[in-house]
Amino acid sequence: MQTPPSFDRLAYTVSEACAALGIGRTSLYKLIAERKLQTVRIAGRRLIPVAAARALLESASAWDAP
Repeated sequence: MQTPPSFDRLAYTVSEACAALGIGRTSLYKLIAERKLQTVRIAGRRLIPVAAARALLESASAWDAP
């Protein structure tokens, strides 16, 4: 039996992005509405690219810098 090939995740669902970022759905949708978090729609589903989630975290850490 073959094992499935491993791959790096390219995008999160809304629920997965909330868990990965440690925020709630309302906060996530607020970030999307404020255009602070990029999303894509594929086949009617809203997905958050992993790179967009990382960029959000990097920009947020810049806000907290002294």
